[in-house]
Amino acid sequence: MHIQEWLEQIPAVAIYLLVGVVIGLESLGIPLPGEIILVSSALLASQHGEIDPLVLGVCATTGAIVGDSIGYAIGRRGGKPLLERLGKRFPKHFGPAQVALAERSFQKWGMWAVFFGRFVALLRIFAGPLAGVLHMPYWKFLIANVFGGILWAGGTTAVIYYVGIVAEAWLKRFSWLGLVLAVLVGLTSMIVIRRRAAKAAAQAPAPEAPEEPARAEPAAARG
Repeated sequence: MHIQEWLEQIPAVAIYLLVGVVIGLESLGIPLPGEIILVSSALLASQHGEIDPLVLGVCATTGAIVGDSIGYAIGRRGGKPLLERLGKRFPKHFGPAQVALAERSFQKWGMWAVFFGRFVALLRIFAGPLAGVLHMPYWKFLIANVFGGILWAGGTTAVIYYVGIVAEAWLKRFSWLGLVLAVLVGLTSMIVIRRRAAKAAAQAPAPEAPEEPARAEPAAARG
């Protein structure tokens, strides 16, 4: 069943909860299609009066901010071993190349990586945990997290909703095109990120081998 057709079968309260939970889990560090769920729900809100776009945007924003904050706390507590465990479980999202790119982004941009990371599929799941692992000051993380969450979640909801209102008749026949566009944008960003991740991993300096301890001379040689 088409995702939007499935959403039409459940009550508005369940949609609000679904959007908040999925985006929250994605922001926490679990690879989930949060953006697709949000776009689908906003399109549905533009076609059905039962769904309040303001409530939808608040739920999406809350899920993004809370999820990122929990991810930060987990990353701060788990440290580098956490990324290694995630890399074994989700190699396509938390592999060495992806971690290398995310670390380079954080080292170069700092709190702006958290803010703009909202708009990049890979960095969206990395931002919270990695900021905690790298011990970014929480006040910096919180500012970037709140403003990034509001702009991405609230802004996406508003834009998709008003586009749907303006082109309601067209969207009733071709609503799937909005999802196709979202998927294409997501795939394009993933391809770019993977290429940059591979380049970052290739440029990353190899770890230095530990020096061997000097061997003690035999007593006979010293004599």
